[in-house]
Amino acid sequence: MKIWPEVLALLLAALPLPAAAEGCRAIPFEGTTYSICEAKAGDDLRLFLNGSDGRPLAGFDSVDAALAGEGRKLAFAMNAGMYHPDRSPVGLYIEYGTIGHDIVTSDGPGNFGLLPNGVFCIEAGRFRVIESRRYAKAPPDCRFATQSGPMLVIDGKLHPNFLPASDSLHYRNGVGVSADGQTAWFVLSDARVNFDSFARFFRDELKVPEALYFDGNISRLYAPELGRNDFGLPMGPMVGLAVPAD
Repeated sequence: MKIWPEVLALLLAALPLPAAAEGCRAIPFEGTTYSICEAKAGDDLRLFLNGSDGRPLAGFDSVDAALAGEGRKLAFAMNAGMYHPDRSPVGLYIEYGTIGHDIVTSDGPGNFGLLPNGVFCIEAGRFRVIESRRYAKAPPDCRFATQSGPMLVIDGKLHPNFLPASDSLHYRNGVGVSADGQTAWFVLSDARVNFDSFARFFRDELKVPEALYFDGNISRLYAPELGRNDFGLPMGPMVGLAVPAD
């Protein structure tokens, strides 16, 4: 049976297309602007820590230079989890399926130890944000994973220790994942906010059931669409979306 080109074009136009990521943009929420970058399951989203020489990459420019050898570049990136002075991860870290640091499930000082904390996991066909002790009981097959804390949103609810009137204000960054695991949003506040305000952006604006805090002292973003390549002290784990170089 012959199908005329005009009919074929109509049939193809009627087929559902995979959702495309919206890139990076700024979103106002309760008087503060948040810079947000989006990735879709199946995108070349990776974690970055060390270069081929085993030394910490430590910054966005180094990641971009490493990707150039593959004919790729960063579309966006941000710091992705807490680290020690030598830039090694504080908690779980997985890269290309290999565990670089084991998960930590005990409570402790600082934001990382403010339980519940969690893990951001990149699987073959989905993203997850998982509370750390849940992860430890039944680890999924993460191609990449980084642990940080505290959790911002857990099962659609804010972390129980957050205070709406807290005067602990920082530029903060983190990640939230859609209920179907097909979209991850990487967010950095463009003003100093407390935990409660930052978490409510994920819950009330992005409508995510799970979100994880990355940091609040060295929060940095690489997003050419927004004219940003934040500089500062050397970083540990970073997350970034790789795309073909121009």
